[in-house]
Amino acid sequence: MDATPIDAPAPPVVAADARRAIALVIGVAATVAFVALRLAVALNGHTALDVDVWWDAAMAAIASPVGVIVAWVPAIVGGTIGMIVIGVLTTIVFVVRRRPWDALTVAASIALVVAIGAPMAAIIARQRPEDSLAETMATSFPSGHTAVATTIAVVLGLILRRRWVWIAGVIWVLLMMGSRTYLHAHWLSDVVAGALEGIAVSTFVWALIQVVRERRAQRLSRESA
Repeated sequence: MDATPIDAPAPPVVAADARRAIALVIGVAATVAFVALRLAVALNGHTALDVDVWWDAAMAAIASPVGVIVAWVPAIVGGTIGMIVIGVLTTIVFVVRRRPWDALTVAASIALVVAIGAPMAAIIARQRPEDSLAETMATSFPSGHTAVATTIAVVLGLILRRRWVWIAGVIWVLLMMGSRTYLHAHWLSDVVAGALEGIAVSTFVWALIQVVRERRAQRLSRESA
């Protein structure tokens, strides 16, 4: 009599994440808000909006040597090199912990937000505040620092599902927004646009990868049945 082979365990079925619909709604809302802000800036001739002028003056009024030094911390950590290092390290951690889908979400989100934001800023070529203490190139809208910071914060919040991660993420994004405007490297509308871009990209990428992950798990489950 033939020996009955031991059945291999079926791959775990990944249930649909109820948060996906909410994430998509937020992503769409962020996209609409970004487009509206972009139009407002364009209709204003790409010059500073009234709220930008007011905020820039408010930052100048509270400026101090110590404040400038403190403001440079998130600006440096959240700069191009800093964000690449953080993104790579985060991706590696997820790979080591055998969470390839989460690693892919982080890597894809950061790559996409940079791929969208950097060329857009160069094409729009909005001038920065004249008293900028950081960059002076006409690539002010949207803020790349804020976009990447927001992307990482939202992606990690969605992946890790911890309240403290969301709280830390919000604080980090607000610090980045404050830093960039305190240094007069961006107008207020630039950093708001960067945050909206980061929210839109991170939610869309996360939702898309969740769909691919779920469908793959369902296909493997059917094949092993």
